[in-house]
Amino acid sequence: MGTSLPLPKYHQIYLVLREQLQEGRFDQDGVPGEHALADQFDVARITIRKAMEMLVADGLVSRRPGLGTWPLRGAPGTPAAPAPTAQQKAHLTGLLENIVNMGLRTSVQVLDSTLVFAPPAVAEALRIPSGTPVHKSLRVRSTEAGPLSHITTYVPQSVADFTREDLEREPLLMLLEAAGVEFGGATQTISARLADAQVARHLDVAVGSALLAVTRLVRDVDDRPVQLLQGLYRPDRYQYQLQLSRVGSIDAKVWVSEELSAQFH
Repeated sequence: MGTSLPLPKYHQIYLVLREQLQEGRFDQDGVPGEHALADQFDVARITIRKAMEMLVADGLVSRRPGLGTWPLRGAPGTPAAPAPTAQQKAHLTGLLENIVNMGLRTSVQVLDSTLVFAPPAVAEALRIPSGTPVHKSLRVRSTEAGPLSHITTYVPQSVADFTREDLEREPLLMLLEAAGVEFGGATQTISARLADAQVARHLDVAVGSALLAVTRLVRDVDDRPVQLLQGLYRPDRYQYQLQLSRVGSIDAKVWVSEELSAQFH
C-alpha cells in the first residue's frame, strides 16, 4: 500500500474494497478471502480483518462461516450504485474526429474483451434486464509519457457484436457507428477513486493512489444507452477543463497533454 495517504493501511484497503463493492465487482463471485486479499495488498491478515470489520459495520457485506463474504445490496447504509447522472454532460460534436486524433497520438492495449452477463449495477445503467449479455472490455491507453487510463466498457450484445481483434484495430465508438449506432448524447460523472492492486499495476502507480474516475453513459438518437464507460485516469497525465459562460450551455474539454484532447474512448 502507498504511504502518501495519511490513513492507516486497513482504512486504505477499506476504501478500495468499498469502491469495488459499489462498482459490483464482487456480485457474482463474492469478496476474496482474507489470505487472497492479504497477498493482493501485501499486508498481514489482521489488517485485512480490520478492513472487513469496517465493511460489515457499514452494512456493505455479510460474512458467514463456510459461505464466504458477499455484498449486501439494498441494506441500510449501502451506497447507491454509481449510475451516471446529469452532473456533467459532454457534447458529441466532433466525436469521430476526436477519436481519430486520439488514436493517432496514443496507443491502446486490450487487456480483455469477453461476453458476460450484465451485473445489476451495469444493467440498471444500460436500462436492460440483469443478466443480459454484454460485451465487457478492459483497455489501457498510454501516451509517450506512459500509461494514462484504465478503461472498462460495457456494450449490450444487441447493440453491437465485435471481437477483441476488432477493438485492437479500431476505437470502440467507431465500431458502434459501423454497427449502425447514431449517437445522440452522453452523460458523464466525475469523481475520485483509489487504485487497487490490478489498476495500480497497469497504470504504474502505488496501490491506494488517488485517481480521477469518469463514468460515462453514451446514448443513441432514440435515447437508448449503447455504452457504459468506467475510466480511471492518472491525475498527473489527465486534466478535465470546463469553460463556463454567463449564459448558454457549458462546454467541456478533456486535456491529456498540451496537444492532445479526448472526450471519448
